[in-house]
Amino acid sequence: MAREGQQRDSKDGGRDRGRGGRGRDKENRDSDLIDKLVHINRVAKVVKGGRRFAFAALVVVGDGNGRVGFGHGKAREVPEAIRKATEDAKRSLVRIPLKDGRTIHHEVRGHHGAGKVLVRPAPAGTGIIAGGPMRAVFEALGVGDVVSKSLGTSNPYNMVRATFDALLNQQSPRMVAQRRGRSVSEILSRREDAPGAEATA
Repeated sequence: MAREGQQRDSKDGGRDRGRGGRGRDKENRDSDLIDKLVHINRVAKVVKGGRRFAFAALVVVGDGNGRVGFGHGKAREVPEAIRKATEDAKRSLVRIPLKDGRTIHHEVRGHHGAGKVLVRPAPAGTGIIAGGPMRAVFEALGVGDVVSKSLGTSNPYNMVRATFDALLNQQSPRMVAQRRGRSVSEILSRREDAPGAEATA
């Protein structure tokens, strides 16, 4: 009986270690994510004893390999607001198709409210040409070469949402081929034969 109890305890301990191992693997996966603090806003509420301050944080999170998300959080302290925003961003990760793992496939516009952005692909070596909030999105996404311009408001919340609207409208040749029922090679050949392709290449 004692031997059976010891065996049962050893089995249970192994299962506990297995669960702990899976938890550590999850933490490692989370630690691989790139988080960028975009904006912190301080708000004050006037109460009887004076003013009560609170903070709102906007954070962009990505894996540097085509997945990115953003979130915002509010709290009385800055670290807690950043933590809430980071957790919100991790829950909203989306996959964006990239060309050669370094740039986008085609020019696209995005908007959200008064935020309007224009995003264009760029040749290798161009780097990230973008303003603060948009640059944070591209760096977390893993884009190395892109040209972008903000055409509307400078509100970081609307700029980030407009950038995500543009990125979510990206379509890779594989996505277009599946929608049209054709092969990827046919789509690419038509793109190369299109007028003005040499000028934009």
